[in-house]
Amino acid sequence: MRRVGDLAVIALAAIAALPLALLIAVLLRCTTGGPVLQRQTRTGRYGREFQILRFRTGGDGRLTALLRRTGLDELPRLWNVARGDMGVIGPRPAGPDQVVGCSGRERDRLSVRPGLTGWAQLHALSRARTPRPLSRPEWAELDLWYVEHRSLGLDLHILGLTVLALLRSDAGREHRVGPDLRR
Repeated sequence: MRRVGDLAVIALAAIAALPLALLIAVLLRCTTGGPVLQRQTRTGRYGREFQILRFRTGGDGRLTALLRRTGLDELPRLWNVARGDMGVIGPRPAGPDQVVGCSGRERDRLSVRPGLTGWAQLHALSRARTPRPLSRPEWAELDLWYVEHRSLGLDLHILGLTVLALLRSDAGREHRVGPDLRR
């Protein structure tokens, strides 16, 4: 049932996302040259590695800064949801090097698909403007709380909060100031 919900959400999102993604791809190609997408290895459900997609924003410039600040650089991750590598809601996908350093309890996050948004990401976003972002243990505990309490109601709550955060003009991408999970 969760998979059907994921596919329904991305089908709706695709209506707006596909034209926007094509526009971004053309703009990136014209302004930066080279490949438009980049792939990064991430660890998914049950520790299976997959290639996550995102728009290439490694260069300087207003466009790449805008994409990072608004989160539009992660738009290609909808493809990862369509493929089944990720869900809409779940823990943030970790790199393989990050998973190696996880405690046994932290590895429980791998019992569910990683998500585009999640409980910990929303908490990190709400603390982004504070002097102290979420620490790695706080981030892990929020992910684990989600894994232990996940339900349709909680997923709908997270999805609603995510939509509200995206619509807020000051939301930006500051949740990236969260923990460096490699520590």
